[in-house]
Amino acid sequence: MGWQTHEVSNQFDELTDYKLLDSDPALGEALSRAGAEWAVPWLRGYGETLGRAETFELAEEANLFPPRLRAFDRRGRRVDQVDFHPAWHRLLQMYRGQGLVSLPFAEERGGRWAATLAGSYLHGQVEAGTLCPATMTQAAIPLLRREPALWEALRDKLFSHVHDGRDLPLAQKACAWIGMGMTEKQGGSDVRANTTRAEPLGHGGRGGEYRLRGHKWFFSAPTSDAHLVVAQLADSGPSCFYVPRWLPDGSRNAVAIQRLKDKVGNRSNASSEVELQDAWGVLLGEPGRGIPTIIEMATYTRLNCVIGSAALLRQAATQALAYTRRRMAFGKVLAEQAAMRAVLADLALESEAALALAMRLAQAFERDGEPAERAWKRIVTPAAKFWVCKRAVEWSGEAMEIFGGNGYVDAGPMARLFREAPVNSIWEGSGNVMCLDVARAVRREPEAWERLLADLAAMAAGEAGLTDAIGDLRAQAQAGPEQLEARGRRFAQLLALTAQACLLRAQSPAFIADAFIASRLRDAAWGRVAGALDAGGMDMESILRRSLPV
Repeated sequence: MGWQTHEVSNQFDELTDYKLLDSDPALGEALSRAGAEWAVPWLRGYGETLGRAETFELAEEANLFPPRLRAFDRRGRRVDQVDFHPAWHRLLQMYRGQGLVSLPFAEERGGRWAATLAGSYLHGQVEAGTLCPATMTQAAIPLLRREPALWEALRDKLFSHVHDGRDLPLAQKACAWIGMGMTEKQGGSDVRANTTRAEPLGHGGRGGEYRLRGHKWFFSAPTSDAHLVVAQLADSGPSCFYVPRWLPDGSRNAVAIQRLKDKVGNRSNASSEVELQDAWGVLLGEPGRGIPTIIEMATYTRLNCVIGSAALLRQAATQALAYTRRRMAFGKVLAEQAAMRAVLADLALESEAALALAMRLAQAFERDGEPAERAWKRIVTPAAKFWVCKRAVEWSGEAMEIFGGNGYVDAGPMARLFREAPVNSIWEGSGNVMCLDVARAVRREPEAWERLLADLAAMAAGEAGLTDAIGDLRAQAQAGPEQLEARGRRFAQLLALTAQACLLRAQSPAFIADAFIASRLRDAAWGRVAGALDAGGMDMESILRRSLPV
């Protein structure tokens, strides 16, 4: 008989086999407000599928066995193939099968953007890496449909609900995935510093053929069927090109993968460094208009960063609540201990506020022809991207700490949440870039700024704490360009918090809005660490029960 020194007790696995949508009242309410009730049945079914233990297992496998590069075949021929674990393809099929890649552009019904973000929000709680190719593909659709010849060839494959992971010429595949090739070593976010060059093959011009030579420091995901790539035209400057993985004649394009990135997180997804060795591409838009093209695409991907981080915040809060309701410490259930309840309530408030802001932006994207909605889209999106993504980094760490040493090991999902969070803060513009973008939008579009302030004031309905914050925003925006830039993070933070507080006051139960406003806007000591809020007067039990109904 083997040794037996103890029995395993008071140990609990992370929550699985639960219904993601049904356990999230705030999400259900957001879908109803957006007029997306038509999407609830299939989102409920998708949330149930995602919540199953076997789906969490797929997520673990996709990250435990990351993609591998095979640059050459056994005879030394260059193949540049990337091998993914089968779990990656199964997760992509799950997502694409819901129609979420193309939904906001293929559908005309009201609430389509809210439904899209809800699907991403549910999926991202279980596995975030697969959202990367979906996000880039979705963001490319509005650009590509302005190019008649490309759109004719790509439309059905972009709108496809079938994932086809085979590495074949696009004509032989059932769907298309589009990646991005923007940044280079020397420039990073400063895409104007790109050195990759493009030369016309023939007359050139919009829709014309070009030869591209240079490098890309981040090229995601390298096995996409095509990438949108920024390169310099000698007489026009930065321009955007459609660069397919396979040429029209069926041969592979001259995009050589140098290596895959060994990333901190986002390990299920492949990011790479490449050399463009006279690669073939087609000019999108007019010559020299590459930067505006990037900005338009990035507006969509930044929204997806917001909802992706909101998903991580939601999963962190959910797992923390489920665990502490079962775990005993010092003779008492953890979730019933005052110090822990303060941390859990803070996590719950942060999660609901992030969701509220993301879903309000969904409305702005859907109705961006209206001036007030354009103000939310243009000014609040970068502020939300800055703030929500930053919060996900810190608060996923807090949730991991709740699990103690068990949270710090890679055998469970909490460490993966923690490693995953920084990518959304870095990708598509780091924190300073977002804050500069907010300040630039406020200066350049004063009418939009006034519309946004008026919209916030309407939701505030004269409440002192909210109107004070709005007044502070107005005063800070009147500073000179250099001063506003220096205070950029403070300004973007206040804008995000004020928008969240106004939204919660207008939409959420009073006990949620009261606690958020008291902690975020009135308590000068709040914000240094989770749980450092003044719980006096807060309905803690209602906050926690709403976050994850018992």
